[in-house]
Amino acid sequence: MNAHENAALAGEAAGLEIESHSIDYIPERERHAKLSSQGPFWFLGNFHFFTISIGFVGPSIGLSAGWTTLAGALGIMFGTIFMAFHGSQGPDMGLPQMIQSRAQFGYRGVALALLATLFVFVGFNVVNISLIMDGLKNVFGVNPAVVAIAASIVGGALAIFGHDLMHKAFKWALIATLPLYAIVTVALAFGAGKGAASIPAIPAVASGAHLGFNWVAFLTQFAIGASYNISYAPYVSDYSRYLPKHTSRAKLISAIFLGASLSGAWMIGLGAWLAQQLKASDALVALNQVGASLFPGCGSLLVVVSVVGFLPIIALNTYSAMLTLLTGVDSFRKIKPTRGARIGAVMAISAIVMACTLSIRGNGVALLNTFLVLMLYFLVPWTSVNLVDYFFVRKGRYAISHFFTPQGIYGAWQARGIVAYLIGFAAMIPFFAIVDNESGKEIFVGYFAHLMDGIDLAWLVGLVVAGASYYALSRSLDLRAEEKVIRTIKESDIVAMARQSAGH
Repeated sequence: MNAHENAALAGEAAGLEIESHSIDYIPERERHAKLSSQGPFWFLGNFHFFTISIGFVGPSIGLSAGWTTLAGALGIMFGTIFMAFHGSQGPDMGLPQMIQSRAQFGYRGVALALLATLFVFVGFNVVNISLIMDGLKNVFGVNPAVVAIAASIVGGALAIFGHDLMHKAFKWALIATLPLYAIVTVALAFGAGKGAASIPAIPAVASGAHLGFNWVAFLTQFAIGASYNISYAPYVSDYSRYLPKHTSRAKLISAIFLGASLSGAWMIGLGAWLAQQLKASDALVALNQVGASLFPGCGSLLVVVSVVGFLPIIALNTYSAMLTLLTGVDSFRKIKPTRGARIGAVMAISAIVMACTLSIRGNGVALLNTFLVLMLYFLVPWTSVNLVDYFFVRKGRYAISHFFTPQGIYGAWQARGIVAYLIGFAAMIPFFAIVDNESGKEIFVGYFAHLMDGIDLAWLVGLVVAGASYYALSRSLDLRAEEKVIRTIKESDIVAMARQSAGH
């Protein structure tokens, strides 16, 4: 057993060792994760006050709490379908998601998808930390700059230690937050928290405007819910790649789907009712208000536990941003995926997040809404191309060792994937509906979105057009020749190629 494997086993035993793998292949003998961990892991992925904030979006544009809950739940479930199917790729190939995307875009061409996903990971953490900063300032008066620095450091530290410690952090965060959010939900149902005015408040609710149903608001909330869980698509297999290769695909998809969709629907519904009943626009302020109405100190406890329980989510985005950044650099200049490389990447990403967070200020709900819409535009063409390739074109059959060289069967550039992505994205532009909900100002509303009174169907157009384009372009692939190459590859060849590629 070599030093690389000894380090991995030491990490598993101690739980505090820095993970030895990053963008390389996980050999089957090192697949120590359990299927039973996936459901709770992804349940916590949505079980926090960030998701509660998504429930504020519907009421902020005139949708009632009931309709917001329904639209959010349907959107979450729709987005989770894509997320769950991506997750099933992890144990099959033992690779980070974006390494596998080299099959569709090429060894270097994958940079197009990497830029889109890196924007998502960094953007998510900017919004995440902004919400924490605003909440802690409103509840405790804590200096926002101190909060930004502390949250970035803790999230970065967890990301450096990696897979095993992050799974443990998620487990303990779920144990801490589940009973508290259950209490808040029950208390809210009995009218808790109505005694004092929540600050700040959603303008549409605070002004006494009627909240009801309209298609623009309903489909906007649906799209935001869908984009929220589609956003996990580029990195869900990063956390399933340590599962044994022959893990049941159906069971894994079910575990991810149930975990992510149940918690997402719950939190969005909770946010919608907090917005309507308490006129809240800040999740931490609303939680503090509900808790304070139950018994002294409960509000502060809710806020503190919510923030601490949310820090693993910041680590989640930082970890996958690190994998994405290293993949991008490696696609053009060979690097060794060492602990030093991962630490350097995490530090760089954390610094960028801190800089963006401290320089971008504004209404949290408006920022959240705009970011999620933009995120969906960038990710939809990629997820469509990737899933069509995996399930309908190559049907899970890949020459994994060829992911680690531009001279392999996937080449440096794959025009099919790149062209399909660009066609899908271009087809979406006339359907874009980007609006600043804080001011009501249109940032960019495409021709067809105008005709439909601002209803945003760009994500649906992107899914269909990008997927159909890739499938049509892939009809010319010589899959028989690929299959001959695949049959000659052994796992030892994959490990050797991955290490040779990394300069070991």
